[in-house]
Amino acid sequence: MRRFILTGTPGSGKTALLRQLELVGFGVVEEAATDVIALWQARGIGEPWMQPWFLDEIVALQRQRRTRFARLPDAVQFHDRSSVCTAALAEYLGLTMPDWLMAELKRIKDESFFEKQVFFIRNLGFITHTDARRISWEDALRFERIHEEWYLRSGFELITVEAGTIEERTEAIKDAVERFTR
Repeated sequence: MRRFILTGTPGSGKTALLRQLELVGFGVVEEAATDVIALWQARGIGEPWMQPWFLDEIVALQRQRRTRFARLPDAVQFHDRSSVCTAALAEYLGLTMPDWLMAELKRIKDESFFEKQVFFIRNLGFITHTDARRISWEDALRFERIHEEWYLRSGFELITVEAGTIEERTEAIKDAVERFTR
């Protein structure tokens, strides 16, 4: 099985792109952070990212999904973010990097769980705010740079997917995957 990561700044269209990749037949694994935020907001905590357990919850859900979806028969699978993104989030939020997160980063690297090529989805030039996405445009660009740095430091190769229609971006990813899986 080939597992590719989709990453990028909040609001870059990753989730819509993931849905399109699923519709054309690829296996997909959803982002954990957005689901953690939605769950805790439903429980009455408006800004769960300010809680000391926030990173713990994300990595636990990422690990659970990684384990569960690792057994699926898909030849190619796309993961909306990874623990590398969680490390970037920790830096962005100014949090100390927990030992367990460093261990998780080491584990995915040592196991070569993901392909070296990571699809870095570029921003669309604007942000649409939601309950879970309250980031300013300037902060989104800073977060994007932090993500890039973390993936490069972690030994991944970034495959840039520029802004465009969902069809154009899907085709760019499909073409790249075809080259990588020959």
